[in-house]
Amino acid sequence: MTIGIDKIAFYTPKYVLDLIELAKVRGDEPEKYTIGIGQDKQSVVPNYEDIVTMGANAASKIIDDTDRQLIDSVILATESGIDNSKSGAIYIQRLLNLSEFTRTIELKQACYAGTYGLMQARDYVAAHPGRRVLVIASDIARYGLATPGEVTQGAGAIAMIISDNPKIASINTDSVYMSAERADFWRPLDRTQALVDGHLSTDIYKEMFLTLWQRYCTKTQQTISDFSGFAFHLPYTKMGKKALDEVLDQATAEQQVNLMEKLKASQQLSRQVGNIYTGSVYLSLLSLLSYSDKLQSGEKIAIFSYGSGAEAELYSITLQENFTEYVPRKSVKQLLEGRQKLSVSEYEAVFNSQLFDSHVNVKSEAVSGVTQFQFLGWQNGERVYA
Repeated sequence: MTIGIDKIAFYTPKYVLDLIELAKVRGDEPEKYTIGIGQDKQSVVPNYEDIVTMGANAASKIIDDTDRQLIDSVILATESGIDNSKSGAIYIQRLLNLSEFTRTIELKQACYAGTYGLMQARDYVAAHPGRRVLVIASDIARYGLATPGEVTQGAGAIAMIISDNPKIASINTDSVYMSAERADFWRPLDRTQALVDGHLSTDIYKEMFLTLWQRYCTKTQQTISDFSGFAFHLPYTKMGKKALDEVLDQATAEQQVNLMEKLKASQQLSRQVGNIYTGSVYLSLLSLLSYSDKLQSGEKIAIFSYGSGAEAELYSITLQENFTEYVPRKSVKQLLEGRQKLSVSEYEAVFNSQLFDSHVNVKSEAVSGVTQFQFLGWQNGERVYA
């Protein structure tokens, strides 16, 4: 049975910040951001958006009545949780009008959890042919104003429907994975912003990729020549190049050119959106599928998923026949082009307007007359959505 990604969609808030303008205000050279980090813009989250609204808005693009009949589970991966007890997936179930006879669960392990959700979905469909699972990776990367991590902020959600006979890509059963307790990135329950050791995180990312790549090649007897391209977790786009550089010399000169072209394609969306944590590796995959015109049905793509703390997985997918017909390149382009640019001062005001205090009844700045899902504010300690 072939099982994999049948549909995929992306959503990000309507506000965007130009990082060249941010660099000038912060007193940095723009090239530090656009070349050194590899980022051009980042999405900015208004206080009427959160992981629930972004996840539901992404999923609403691909859910139809047939899916509503066949989806058995909603898996939400995030490290921007809204409640220590109640899963964000259960809000999404209601907003999408899914059956009450549906499992709803939230997963957490830094940026890696989306991949675990994908693997759980694949295994569920294998045991229940004909059924489907909705996997959502939704996050807000928030480090603080004028902090070292500010340039790697961002927000967005990737939604995928996992089924048998998938239209886009099969998920192969060739995973290798590892975990080790490391203090490179974490966020205590009493903090709204993460603690991070950027240099250590980069070192662990590279170390785990190389370790898993070697283990993968030994386990599967495959080489770099078996892959048309790579999709990497991209907290910032330069990270993918750091990882690929570790194994690029295993390819021929011609293959190296091809892989670097594919890497550039995989970075395009992240350059415009920023870090979306659990969804970043799948935004990279969507970008690769959208911006590379050299991919062919039947080709394999290697996917490297990493989550600080630290856990990683390396596996492959195989592109299905006519997969390009089901990649939402046009709608994603329209979404990004339709965003409203903020000045740095406007961005700072939006950043500081977030509604974190559940003790106070307050309305968000939700916009009337829109069809998108919104967080309306707090009422008696409860989050209100419509």
